[in-house]
Amino acid sequence: MNYDKVYNMSFQKLYPLLVNKAEKKNRTRNEVNEIISWLTGYQQKEIEDAAGSSVSYGDFFRNAPALNPNRKLIKGVICGVRVEEIEEPLMQEIRYLDKLIDELAKGKSMDKILRK
Repeated sequence: MNYDKVYNMSFQKLYPLLVNKAEKKNRTRNEVNEIISWLTGYQQKEIEDAAGSSVSYGDFFRNAPALNPNRKLIKGVICGVRVEEIEEPLMQEIRYLDKLIDELAKGKSMDKILRK
């Protein structure tokens, strides 16, 4: 399967969609940023900077400062596919974020989302 279309999407365009999904369910931008930071190691300012730049979604994950080792604890289905069974590593990282934002929107506590 060719994932280039997803990898080449602009983080600047996708980030507001993630925030909007959370805010529709009375969650916050700060919670979205906390999830992104936990998953990737980016600090809040770096996330906001990326959201205002032309960095691609793929490069955002490729250049992540410190992918959280506990991300492997993320299990479940996103878009009809189990995240733990995705074989393409970069797509798996992207789907981890999708899964965490889904959990946020469904009302899970941050402790459970961040696998604490």
